[in-house]
Amino acid sequence: MKRIIILGLAALVALTSCKPRTVVLKSSLPLVASIAADSTGTGRVVAQAGKFGAEGSIAIIGQPEEVLPLARRFQTTDAVDNVDGRSVRDSLPDFAGERFDVILDVFNESYAHFIPEGTDVFESADSLREAAVRNAVFAWDTTSVRSVSDTEQTLEKTRSKILIFTSSMQGKFGISDVDTLQQMCGGRSILLSPTDILLEQAYASGARNIAVWTGRATRRSNAWQSVFEGKGWEDAKLAVLTPESALDIRTEFRNLLRQYRSTGRTMDALIVDSYNFDLTYLESELALIRREGTEEDSSFNKMLSKDFHILDPQPALIRTTYELLRSQRLFTHRIARPALHFFETVESESGLPVLVEVTPTYVQETYVQNLR
Repeated sequence: MKRIIILGLAALVALTSCKPRTVVLKSSLPLVASIAADSTGTGRVVAQAGKFGAEGSIAIIGQPEEVLPLARRFQTTDAVDNVDGRSVRDSLPDFAGERFDVILDVFNESYAHFIPEGTDVFESADSLREAAVRNAVFAWDTTSVRSVSDTEQTLEKTRSKILIFTSSMQGKFGISDVDTLQQMCGGRSILLSPTDILLEQAYASGARNIAVWTGRATRRSNAWQSVFEGKGWEDAKLAVLTPESALDIRTEFRNLLRQYRSTGRTMDALIVDSYNFDLTYLESELALIRREGTEEDSSFNKMLSKDFHILDPQPALIRTTYELLRSQRLFTHRIARPALHFFETVESESGLPVLVEVTPTYVQETYVQNLR
């Protein structure tokens, strides 16, 4: 079952009252100015973003193989006491009562094709930036959609108070455009991406020699390096690596360690840029390396610092989201299981993306059974 929400982005007139204050435009993306110009349409949607308090949803935006594992983890996480926030499980989901709008960006997948080899990264990334802006407006949109079921029940999509972009590339290409759009129109939703959060958590843990395990397209995009350089950490170094493929994760992990060994540095933290790795396999392989059973294990162990640790996006994003909801008093405080509402972006007759609401059964049959 599908329900359609259409985002109109036609040619618009000059900038109008959407802008409550003068801002420095950080983006030359024409789409940003076009939306901001529409003070009665999409610009008004952006102006209202983040201003409805706890009633808003949490939008998870990205490719299906990223958003679906994260959404499931959000729904089942029980790591803290819901009353006082202590790190003690209380048999209640940490995000009880919250609504998650899970936006599967099928129209734009895979994001890797936005950064083809042999092209100027910043020029070729414009479409990826546009995708982030369009999906942000989708998340903020309140367009009513009509059910195609026998009941013909009219539903209303919830505005999103937090937008989580799961792609590390959009931590560099897209988030700043969405932020600029909000500044121009007066919106104030919380915007999150794994790139910033994971680097900040690694540095805060004391890591100064940080490695990132990512795919070829992401490494080619320079996303991790650019965000890292923007931190201004003169006492830290970053290595972004793509190990040779192997039949199992343990072997790929060793391939990555061989790559990193050529830097001559210790490794304090490894960021795994994936939502589908079972890190228990890496931890068990690390335990074998620590025993120094072989000459190579011994060299790896000397390379890994005593406090070496592995980080991945799911717990990092969940922890940050929880802390923001608590500190800014944005929890709904409803007594209910966390609710997942699924949407996908598809191509319309005009060639622009439209948002389609889909059922959990559709998601299970179309995407979940194909995940790694």
